[in-house]
Amino acid sequence: MASKRVLFVDDEPNLRLTFAAILAMYGFEVRVAASVPEALTEITTREFDVLVSDLNIGQPGDGYTVVSAMRRTQPDCINFIVTGFPAFDIALAAIRNQVDDYLVKPSRIEDLVETIHSRLREHHPSRPAPPARLSRLLRENMEEIRESTVRRMKADPALRAIAINDEQRADHLSEVLAEIAIQLESDWPEQLTPLATKLSRGHGSTRLRSGYRISMLVTDTVILEGVVYDLVREHMLGLDASHLVTDLQRLNRSLDEQLQLSIQAFWDEACEGRNKMRAAG
Repeated sequence: MASKRVLFVDDEPNLRLTFAAILAMYGFEVRVAASVPEALTEITTREFDVLVSDLNIGQPGDGYTVVSAMRRTQPDCINFIVTGFPAFDIALAAIRNQVDDYLVKPSRIEDLVETIHSRLREHHPSRPAPPARLSRLLRENMEEIRESTVRRMKADPALRAIAINDEQRADHLSEVLAEIAIQLESDWPEQLTPLATKLSRGHGSTRLRSGYRISMLVTDTVILEGVVYDLVREHMLGLDASHLVTDLQRLNRSLDEQLQLSIQAFWDEACEGRNKMRAAG
């Protein structure tokens, strides 16, 4: 029987050396990669029966990229994620149908070998669910985005000083996300929807009355972008890679345009208020 071919991906040199040697002792033919580019080169030039990838290779969530590439290129390969964070159980729920199993570091090599053998005997690699567009991800996770954004706003030193409640911090966030989702699916991606334009202007006016400075409007947008990108990273395996870059570019463009409208409304109303004060004086 031919040796089973394993690709082991990890950015820690000692682990690559140790795991590769031990797996070879158990009869596996092992290739190693230290980065995503190295892993992608291996995937596109060789065939594998098993992929074992660290979750965080250089950057958090890089393992998703490697598994996604293997899924698309070699769908019969058995895929494992290795993580040093027990809280990965949370992320696992989002990718349950995308990986075959996972292990938490430090893990005994015997456990890994037994799990690999078990999966190879079953020989039923998980099939990925139909890939989703970014617009669907936004719609399905609006509450999570909303809660994470508010939490990060309250953690920001400048925004924390503004005396508003959570509902006011969230402002029109759900409506904005819904309008961005519509824009992502539109035939006219460069054009904000009329409601998005109205909401953006209203956001600037509301934040002025709450005691914001213009720099805080920028912080609002930066926080929202960060929350969305973290969500994308967690759900990377389930997203439509062929549209993801374009969708993210359109998302950023939409948020930038909405920020400009918010700043303009903020400035216009601030100037109008000063003019009224001068006239009254």
